[in-house]
Amino acid sequence: MGKIRGVFREAGIYHKMLVLITVLMIVSFSLYWIALKYVTSLYDRQMYERTSQVLNSSALGIESQLREQEELSFRVFSDEQLQQSLAYLKVGSATSYEKAIQRKKIMDRLTSIAGSEKFVYSIMVIDRERHTLIGGNRGWMAQELQSELASIAESADGSNVWYVGSDRSLYAVRQIKSYSGTTFPRDNLGTLIIRFRKERIIEDFVQSGRDDSHLIITDGSKIIYPENPLLSEEDITAELVRSETYGLTTVGENRYFFTRVRSSDLGWTYLNMTPYDSMFRTISFVKELVTIIFILILLIGIALGVKLSRSITRPIEQLIKKMRKIEKGDLDNLEEQSLGEVPKTSQTEVEHLQRTFKMMIQRIRELINQNYAKQLVIRESELKALQAQINPHFLYNTLDSINWLAKVNRQTQISQMVESLGFLLRSSLDDGTSLITLKSELDIVRSYVTIQRIRFEERLDFQLEVPDEYLDALIPKMTLQPLLENAIHYALEPKIDPCHIRIMVEESTERSGGLDIRVEDDGPGMTPEFLTELRGGRVQTRGKGIGLSNIEERIKLTFGSEWGIRIESEPDVRTAIHVRIPYRQGEEEDV
Repeated sequence: MGKIRGVFREAGIYHKMLVLITVLMIVSFSLYWIALKYVTSLYDRQMYERTSQVLNSSALGIESQLREQEELSFRVFSDEQLQQSLAYLKVGSATSYEKAIQRKKIMDRLTSIAGSEKFVYSIMVIDRERHTLIGGNRGWMAQELQSELASIAESADGSNVWYVGSDRSLYAVRQIKSYSGTTFPRDNLGTLIIRFRKERIIEDFVQSGRDDSHLIITDGSKIIYPENPLLSEEDITAELVRSETYGLTTVGENRYFFTRVRSSDLGWTYLNMTPYDSMFRTISFVKELVTIIFILILLIGIALGVKLSRSITRPIEQLIKKMRKIEKGDLDNLEEQSLGEVPKTSQTEVEHLQRTFKMMIQRIRELINQNYAKQLVIRESELKALQAQINPHFLYNTLDSINWLAKVNRQTQISQMVESLGFLLRSSLDDGTSLITLKSELDIVRSYVTIQRIRFEERLDFQLEVPDEYLDALIPKMTLQPLLENAIHYALEPKIDPCHIRIMVEESTERSGGLDIRVEDDGPGMTPEFLTELRGGRVQTRGKGIGLSNIEERIKLTFGSEWGIRIESEPDVRTAIHVRIPYRQGEEEDV
């Protein structure tokens, strides 16, 4: 067993899948066969129980009807008119004529009763003088049979006795006792014989369940039903002595399913015989058909398993060969077409693996080429940087020299512009600081305003309304100067009249612990439609500096997504940009 397990473990995917599929199909077929045998046996048992139930129901129906006919014999037995006539015939002083009249009354009464009963063939009364009086069908009865029935009735002493004749006729025999009110003097008045239509009784209550079933009724010595049984008396006797109450039996060349029930009231035996082959012919055909179909499915499944295994393992084997070439460092000589045709849209996991491997090779090549090109660009940039490198201090020293010459020549405005420009240049250069105090940010704003006032003179009216307690608040560097530049560009430049621009700082009313820094102008403003487009980022601005989206993004990255910029504008009235930041105090720091 261990050796087999080791061989299986070392086998390839193709052989493993083939063995696995074969084993699964064989196990499935075995389970199917077991289930089929179980279902067949279960069906057989249900058929046995169903047939037995039907036979019991038939027997109960027949015997229930026979008990009703016993009540009929009692009604005839106790009929007042019959009692009076039979008692009159017993009187010795009655004349022959009077006896004839009484016998005529008896026959009329018997005919009346027999005509109203569905299952009665005839009713016969034998009086004390051995006269036979018949009502209904006047069938002939042998004298020997009459004597035998009278003897049976006498021995029963007034009780009803069922009797089956040699011609399989069914009789109810009873001795007529004198009856007066509720007392029986028990004087013998004659013999009552009722012949029944047993075929009608039995056929009305038989539930065979199948058209080809055969019901046989016997009292142990004689066959009561049918007139011409399917089996011989020897075969029927052999079936009656069996210990089993149901099962399979073979009679001649035919197989039958038999069910036997014995009556507890009359002592009759009911035997149902159903041809087995005709009953199970359809089931046998279905079993054989399903078995053949399952075998075909087994073979087709194995064939498809082989094909499926090959479809999985063949591409993997090809891929392994290409990977071994990559492992050997053969990347430069691996052409794209050597991987074979791979669908652009992968359908299976193996095709997706091939496509991914091909894309990986292409990406590796692209990265190698890009890396090589970048190295060349870096070296060229380093060379140009060395060639074009200027010391920032040289620029600051030059501006200081210009400022000194302007002061010497008493050019105050030039001196102020040069000083402000130098301060702006120092502030705009990246010194690694992301957050500065509001005071430092306002110094940058003042330097910028100084330059713009020299340019626009009295047209620029700028005001700062900042409480001293907020000067130590931290703000991202270069936040307010771009907003002021936008206000000058969009509000001041298009106007001829003076433009009022102011910066106000107050505690935020929308969020506790926050500051609201507002840059407001009385320029042309923006329409609601333009403002909606601007907020959605669908407006291409004219400026080349730091835009609103850049400022808002830096605020969100620094303080969180709940902070940022809010724009308010009324056409021809004003525009206000609200910068909302948390009130965080401290010295200049980097985050």
